[in-house]
Parts: sequence; structure tokens; C-alpha cells
Amino acid sequence: MKSTVIYTIANQKGGVGKSSTVLNLGYALSRNGAKVLLIDLDPQASLSVCFGVVNHEKEKNTAVRLFENVLSEKLEQEDIFSCIHSHATNENINIIPCNIGLAQIEDRLRNEVGSEMTLSEILRPLIGKYDYIIYDTSPSLGLLLINALSTSDGVIITVSPQFLSALGLEALIKTINKTRKRVNARLEILGILLTMCDPRTNLYKDIREALEVFYSEHLSIFKTYIPYSTKVGEANLNKQSIIEFSPDNKAGQAYMALALELKNKLHR
Repeated sequence: MKSTVIYTIANQKGGVGKSSTVLNLGYALSRNGAKVLLIDLDPQASLSVCFGVVNHEKEKNTAVRLFENVLSEKLEQEDIFSCIHSHATNENINIIPCNIGLAQIEDRLRNEVGSEMTLSEILRPLIGKYDYIIYDTSPSLGLLLINALSTSDGVIITVSPQFLSALGLEALIKTINKTRKRVNARLEILGILLTMCDPRTNLYKDIREALEVFYSEHLSIFKTYIPYSTKVGEANLNKQSIIEFSPDNKAGQAYMALALELKNKLHR
């Protein structure tokens, strides 16, 4: 059976490019024939929308249904596969979408024994069927994030070159380290990924320098950064990866470079 590498994209701040990174990194990894599954664990469901899941608010075959079935001890393997949706133009990339109902699931998890491992039951039949599984997570440090971390090989922390985006990383890093110590010994912080960047600005230079000063002793910063481009938003509106929507776009090229950098970063 082939191995499956699982990534979590995280930051408790919103608006830092998590969903775009999940979609575009997944697409980049799939370009050479790898099978990729995206799992939307953010109740805002931005990834599900950008992927092209029709009427995601009313869609029944989502992560919400799977969590509900685990919590009620009724999960069947066929339930899991029925919640996997195909991409319109790329057969190598799938998604398990979600909707706002996932927020109620997080509330229910607080009263469950071993709630941090709920997601592992959903994953069990998927391991070996995909080369990569990538989680999109909500801007919080709640139990859905901990479920993602508990089943992941590596974490990518997305940060935009804004002062507030770089604040509060200590709390996220502490959560990751606790999860590694108590639940998932294989978990690695793969690094900080700067997104929506204009490298010509002093703000970008100052934020990158500050991140290197405060975190470089314990964390790496990806050499690849994702440049700001309005085309990324247009691609999202068109339910496409920027790589597909505008092949010559610098942001798309950066996500392809990130995929290559990432393959050499995770030590297993």
C-alpha cells in the first residue's frame, strides 16, 4: 500500500490565504499524477466554494455528515466515499466539502471522550488511496484544528505580510507542540509560508525580517513566497486553481515552486 502524506494549513488569523493555499498547493501536487484529497474543516467553507461544490450550504454529503456519523457511532465506509466530490477539470484532485453545520460539530466535540481523534476514523479507509491529503482549517485554535493536527504529518503556517497576521503565532505553535507531545509524535511544523506578498514594499521586508528574528531559531520560513495577484481572486470566482486559470501568473508559478520545495522538506 502506498503511503499518504497529510498536511494541515493553519493560522488562527483569517484572511491569510489558507483556502487559496490548500486549493493551489493541492493542484500543484496533482500536476505530476499524484492523487490529492482536500478536506474542508472551516465552517466558512471558502475552500468548498472555490473548489466548485454546488449549493454547498444544502449539500448533505459533507464532512458535517461524517463527523455526525462518527459521534453517533454509525459511520460506514460507504458514507465516507459518498462524501468525496470530484473536480470539474482535474481528475486527480477531490474534496470532502463542508458547510456552516461544522460549527455545531465543534461544539459537540467538547463533550466527547477522545474528541481530538474523531477525524482519524474518517481517514482510516482513505489512507493509501491518496498520495496527499490537505486540510483547510478555521481561524481558531479549536477542536477541529486539533483533529487536523492529530492526524497530520506536517503543518504549514500561512502568514500575510501584515503586522496583525504575524501576531499570535506563539499560541498556534504552542498548540501544535502540545499535540505533537501528547497525541501525534510524527507531526512537524514545516515552516511559515508568506502569502499575498509584494516583495518591493518595506512592509514585506520588515515582516519577513521580524519573522526571521523571532522564529528562525525554531521554525523555518519557506524560500518560496506567494506574490499578491488579483488573478487569484478571479480564479477563485471561476472555481479554478490559479495554475489552471492563468498558467503564466507569478502566484501560480510560486505554488508550483512551493510543491517542489515541500517534497524535500518533510522527513518521514
